[in-house]
Amino acid sequence: MKTVRKSLQMDDPVEAVIVLVDLIVGHGRHVVGVVVVVVVLAVAEVVIVVHVVAVVILVIIVVVVVVVEVVVAVVVVVVVVVVDVVVVVVAAVVVVVVAAVVVVVVIVVVVVVAVVIVVVEVVAVVRRFLKELVILHCVSNRGRKLAIVIVVVVVVVVVVVVVVVVVVVAIIVVATVVIKEEM
Repeated sequence: MKTVRKSLQMDDPVEAVIVLVDLIVGHGRHVVGVVVVVVVLAVAEVVIVVHVVAVVILVIIVVVVVVVEVVVAVVVVVVVVVVDVVVVVVAAVVVVVVAAVVVVVVIVVVVVVAVVIVVVEVVAVVRRFLKELVILHCVSNRGRKLAIVIVVVVVVVVVVVVVVVVVVVAIIVVATVVIKEEM
């Protein structure tokens, strides 16, 4: 400091510059050392910050991956359970519907066979009755027509009654089968 003061108090500017240059060159190595230390510390600080940021980014990536894996696992489990339930319900419904359809088909076949048998028997009876009417010449034309109408009405009533009874029985049987299947 004394040198600096001394150089500033000199009357000759050239001599003052020489003293200042000597001061800088003489103590310059200390300045360079301080600059190097400051630069190294700054670089070390940047490296530490970069490492911390990298670690934080890695932690975020790990957390995101774990969360995504958990969400995917939950979604897969839910989808599998829902699909299993849907398959079981659909299979149960299909079994019940197929059983009901089979029962209805069997009942319809039985009804058709019964109706055919009744119709064949009624036609046979009507033919015999008409033959007897033809044999009886004493019955007038109007009487024959009335007898035919009566026979046709009786046949229709018998067929309707048989069909209604068979349909009621079929409904009862189907309802019983469906109720038993659902239990």
